[in-house]
Amino acid sequence: MSTRTLISPATLARPRGKALYWTVFTTVVLLFALAFLFPVYWMVTGAMKSPDEVTRTPPTLVPEHWHLGGYTDAWDLMQLPRHLWNTVVQAAGAWAFQLVLCTAAAYALSRLRPVFGKVILGGILATLMVPAQALVVPKYLTVADLGLLNDPLAIWLPAAANAFNLYLLKRFFDQLPRDVLEAAEMDGAGKLRTLWSVVLPMSRPVLGVVSIFALVAVWQDFLWPLMVFSDTDKQPISVALVQLSQNIQLTVLIAAMVIASIPMVALFLVFQRHIIAGISAGSTKG
Repeated sequence: MSTRTLISPATLARPRGKALYWTVFTTVVLLFALAFLFPVYWMVTGAMKSPDEVTRTPPTLVPEHWHLGGYTDAWDLMQLPRHLWNTVVQAAGAWAFQLVLCTAAAYALSRLRPVFGKVILGGILATLMVPAQALVVPKYLTVADLGLLNDPLAIWLPAAANAFNLYLLKRFFDQLPRDVLEAAEMDGAGKLRTLWSVVLPMSRPVLGVVSIFALVAVWQDFLWPLMVFSDTDKQPISVALVQLSQNIQLTVLIAAMVIASIPMVALFLVFQRHIIAGISAGSTKG
């Protein structure tokens, strides 16, 4: 049975139809690329303009004079190395806690099948219906009672309780081939050994996706770090950009935002293949 399309294969086979198709396709791709890349270009070049030029109306697409001093001023005046390191520590800890605890919980619910496992999973998924803003005050009071203010654990521990990533991992574990797991059990591998030697190597795509979600969530979070880190020297980059922008020139602030976005852009470019593989990993069974 032939597939119905907007343009018939016979029309596409003709030189005129083929040229029209590639013209429309190229135009659409260029428009989408321009829509996504132009804000990035505007931000990068905005930091290279003078303070008067960046606020000029109408704006200039290309800087009249290229100034790289905005990036060096942002690096020094806003103490970006310290705040970037704080963000790396907080994101790495949250990633490690989340990966270990969510993977263990998802494996237990998927393969060990504990008593009332479905009830527990339902309770975990029910937390996704609670707005994040409604949990801010209880989390803050809990962290304050434990004496974790101005401590990275205030970021790590709440991040470990991520119901979405846990469900994502469980769904992937449910679709792993049962024959492979049974073969490991027949070879004498216990539950923990099976998890470490069989399940985790097969779960690299979904683990990559969970890792990206965990890192990006901490890197871009603003409200929670603002509440738990009153010490300026311990604040992440998302909070520091706001707190230190009062007496800073606009070009310097734009340069700081460009520098702050580089790690996440580099992370995506390096692991984009794993992200795509992880997203499509759960689409088929087996």
